Amino acid sequence: MDTFKLITQNAKQYPDKTALIFKEQAVTFGQMKDIVLNLAAGFKKIGIKKQDKIAIYLPNCPQYIYSYLALFSMGATVIPLDFMLKEEEITSYLNHSEAKLLIAKYKANIELSTLRTNVKSLKNIILIDEDRHDFLNFNSLLDGKSRYEKEDAMADNDTALILYTSGTSGNQKGVVLTYKHLSGSPEAMKYFVDLNNKDIKICCLPLSHSAGLIYIQNCIVFAITLILMERFSPLEFLNDIERYKVSCFHIVPSMYYAILQLKEFEKHDLSSLRWMVVFGAPNAPDVLKRFNQYCPKTDLLNGWGLTETCPPNTVIPLGSKNIQSVGKPAPWIKIAILDDSDEPVAPGEIGEIAMRSWVVMKEYYNNPEETRRVLKNGWFYTGDLGRFDEDGFLYIAGRKKEMIKVSGQLVYAPEVEAVLHKQAGVLEAAVIGVPDKLRGESIKAFIAKDPASNLSESQLRIFCQEHLAHFKVPHKIEFVAELPKNRTGKIDKEALKRRVTKP
Repeated sequence: MDTFKLITQNAKQYPDKTALIFKEQAVTFGQMKDIVLNLAAGFKKIGIKKQDKIAIYLPNCPQYIYSYLALFSMGATVIPLDFMLKEEEITSYLNHSEAKLLIAKYKANIELSTLRTNVKSLKNIILIDEDRHDFLNFNSLLDGKSRYEKEDAMADNDTALILYTSGTSGNQKGVVLTYKHLSGSPEAMKYFVDLNNKDIKICCLPLSHSAGLIYIQNCIVFAITLILMERFSPLEFLNDIERYKVSCFHIVPSMYYAILQLKEFEKHDLSSLRWMVVFGAPNAPDVLKRFNQYCPKTDLLNGWGLTETCPPNTVIPLGSKNIQSVGKPAPWIKIAILDDSDEPVAPGEIGEIAMRSWVVMKEYYNNPEETRRVLKNGWFYTGDLGRFDEDGFLYIAGRKKEMIKVSGQLVYAPEVEAVLHKQAGVLEAAVIGVPDKLRGESIKAFIAKDPASNLSESQLRIFCQEHLAHFKVPHKIEFVAELPKNRTGKIDKEALKRRVTKP
C-alpha cells in the first residue's frame, strides 16, 4: 500500500472534506496531508530513514494517526505499543524489536529516562505533550513549511509493522507484516462490504492493535470520515453515532453487551447505521440480535481474522441473517479444518483452522521457534478451532487452548457461554477449565449479572442442565462484579485462570 500516494490523492480530490474528528476538532484531508508530510520531513531531519524501527506508545489521538501515516510514507517500520503496557513490558518489546526511536506521551508510572538507559538501540524519545530538554518535542518537528518528498519506493517485502500480541520474557510474539500486507485489510473491506467515501466510521478500539489500524486504512483508502474516540465509553459511543450520523463500525462482543446495559440505549437514534460488525471473539448471537432490534435496517455482520492474517479474513455476506457463522473467506484465502494429524476433517466436524494466503504474516520477529510452530508446509496454523457447514460457512468453536476435557469428553467454552448468555439476568459470562482430580478438568463459569437480578447459582445450573449435556454443565459458578478485559475489550481469560490458581 502506497500511503504517500493515497494521502496526496485524497488531499487533491477532497481538500475540504473532513477526514478526522477527535474531541470535536475536525481535520480535513488537505490539512492531514500537510501535517503528515511536514511530520515526515521532521523525522527525516532527525535522521529517520527507510526501514528504521520506530515505536509508538500513545493513547488514541491524532498524533498517533499522523505518526503512522508519516512513517509509512517514508518506508519505516512501525512498532505500535499498547498504552496500557507497564515499564517492564515496554522495555522488553523495545529491546526485542531493536527500536531506534520512541514516540510517547508522558505517563506517571513510566520513567522514560530509564527506558532510554535500558534499551541500547533507542537513540531518542519524542514526547507529544511535554517540552523537556532531554527529549524531543513532537510539535518541534512540525515547522509548518517543510514537506517530505518521496524518495525510494517501498518494496513489497519491506517490513511495515511489528505488532506484538503476547509474551514479555523469552517468547515475544511480534507479528511481522510487510508493505504488501498493508493492502490486506483494505482489499478485504472492498470485497466484503460496500464502504465508500460517503461513509462515516467511529473508532473506539486502540490504534495500537490491528483492529484499530484498520480504521486508519479505511480513512485513507476509501476517503471516509473517521470519528476517533480516546477510549471506549458506551454512552459517548452512542452519542457520537447520533451526533455525527455514523454509518458503520466494527467492535468486539463485550462492547455490544456494555451498550445494551445502558438505560439510555433505546432512546438513541441509530437510523444512520448501514452495517456494523462484531469480531474478535466467539459471540452470543441472541445478545447481538437484541442490539439489532433497535436498528432493524442495519446489517449486523459477523467476521473473523487474526493479527497474523491482516483481518478480516471471513465475513458473512451483507443481508445474511446467519450471525452464528463468521461467513466465507475472501477469494485469495484458502482455509482448511485439520485434525491432530493435519488431515482435513469432514464438514460439520471441528478441527484447527489453517490458512494459506498472501495475507499471512512473514514471521514472528526474532522468534524462529514460534514461527516454525505455526507456519508449516505453506499453511498458517491459527490456534482457532472451527467447522464448515455443508454450504461452506465457517463457524468458530473457540481457541484450541479453550478446549476443556471433562472425563474424556471435549467441551468448547464458547458453546457453554452462549447458553449462559440466554439466561435472564446474565450480563456477561466466561468459562474456563480448572484442574479436577476426578474428572481431569471441570468447568468453571464466571458470571457478571444484572445488579437488579436475584439469579442464584442453583437457578443458573438448572438452566444449563435444560440446554446442555450433563458433562458441559459448569461444576463451579462464581458471580463477579465485572469480568476482566484486555485493551481491545475481549474478556481476559488468562486473568481468570490466574485467579483460580492463585494461592
